[in-house]
Amino acid sequence: MQIENLSKLQKITKRSQQDFLRLGIVLVFFLGILAYSTVGVGVSTPEHMMLVVAAIIGGYMAMNIGANDVANNVGPAVGSKSLTMAGAIVIAAIFEMMGAIIAGGDVISTIQGGIVDMQAIPSTNQFIWVMISSLLAGALWLNFATAIGAPVSTTHSVVGAVLGAGVTAGGLSAANWSTIGSITASWVISPILGGLVAAGFLFWIKRAITYKPDMVLAAKQTVPILLGLMSFAFSTYLLLKGLNKVWPVSNGTAASLGAAVGLCTWLVLRIVMRNRTSGMSNTKEKINSLFTLPLIFAAAMLSFAHGANDVANAIGPLAAVVDTVLNSSVSDTAGIPIWVMLIGSLGIAIGLALYGPKLIRTVGGEITDLDQIRAFCIAMAASLTVIVASQLGLPVSSTHIAIGGVFGVGFLRERLKTNFAHMLEEIRLHHRGADRDELEAYLAVFTAADIKTKKEMLTHLKAQSAEITMTKTEYKKMRQLYRVELVKRTIVYKIIGAWVITLPASALMSSLIYLAMSRMLS
Repeated sequence: MQIENLSKLQKITKRSQQDFLRLGIVLVFFLGILAYSTVGVGVSTPEHMMLVVAAIIGGYMAMNIGANDVANNVGPAVGSKSLTMAGAIVIAAIFEMMGAIIAGGDVISTIQGGIVDMQAIPSTNQFIWVMISSLLAGALWLNFATAIGAPVSTTHSVVGAVLGAGVTAGGLSAANWSTIGSITASWVISPILGGLVAAGFLFWIKRAITYKPDMVLAAKQTVPILLGLMSFAFSTYLLLKGLNKVWPVSNGTAASLGAAVGLCTWLVLRIVMRNRTSGMSNTKEKINSLFTLPLIFAAAMLSFAHGANDVANAIGPLAAVVDTVLNSSVSDTAGIPIWVMLIGSLGIAIGLALYGPKLIRTVGGEITDLDQIRAFCIAMAASLTVIVASQLGLPVSSTHIAIGGVFGVGFLRERLKTNFAHMLEEIRLHHRGADRDELEAYLAVFTAADIKTKKEMLTHLKAQSAEITMTKTEYKKMRQLYRVELVKRTIVYKIIGAWVITLPASALMSSLIYLAMSRMLS
């Protein structure tokens, strides 16, 4: 008993040490921001003091983005065991920072996509309060979502926060309600598109490879096509969403360049795959291994694009505050000083390293089990859906797309396994009274057959055997009996609930923070 108590005490002590270490790193990060913003910018007026406060809150926001949002990029790779947790954190941190610094851009909109009309905000001081309230509310909501294990859209968090404080400061007429409507529509559009694309790729791979008797031969023909398509998707995705601030290109040009990269990849991989599959055993595990390196590449590229785009969620309001304080006026766009960009990129990396593993585990394995093939399908959904949505002008959230992809893969697996169990039961019913060895031999042949042969066997069986008569109630009960649930419903409901309330929750928090600030500082 004493040994058990000692073991528990050691675990608690180790956990406490880790918590103190994380807290120490966070404090050093905040003190660094405080020191630079105080000395580098100078604190000569109350407005300059607000800038220092905004810088620290911006760092806090960046950490929460790293802890919550980055999990969507590397979670599937970790869940499929293509990457270790440590490897995923290192790759994501490096490429998030590279994306933020290299392609994060030097000018961004101060009001996050025209959510609020700046002219409706009475004074520069109130504008600064709006931005600080938005940063703090968005960060607090992301912190709460991370604590409960719910991956949410950081864009929605920031937009909701800007809306709440902006409306409180400038009235209902200050909001751009058409933009808000588009963002609300993305709650539904994004996960559905992501789920359909991911499920479509998984179904294709199953039909083209894993349901074939000779999976190695099928993989030799199909995998180069899939990876060529992946190269096309990620090349186009990076040009449109990752490098567009450095090298602006049209959708057509990006798609053409991506297609060229995809074609070259397909040609090269046809040769590589012939050598790679030579002598390979005909097992699902070996087929899965063909997707390991592409998943590592996908995690890196998604992290780069995320850093290039979503760093603005952390530093957009901060950049607006810096520009307003230094120029004593509110402008439509704000330049981003390098020190502000570093706060965003370093904050994302620190938040990911210290607090990201919880959400990475949720995305990678707690919703549904992932292997390399399923994770590949989710990565393809994350890139292809954004490209298609951009072409169609549909508002989408990359977070919702990725999680929707996980849902789509899990629900498709449920459907396929349930249907297969139902088919086996039908065979047993039609073979009622048959010799057990004969039935087991037939089931073995059926299980190993491809889709076309399975359909032919079922059709022949039903034609040759006595018709099995069941009432609708009996048929429904049989389907429920063999229903397989591979997606954890409690986590799905929790995530969807968090999605629905993200914008209104961050808006309410921001509004309350703004009211408190205005009363204290007026």
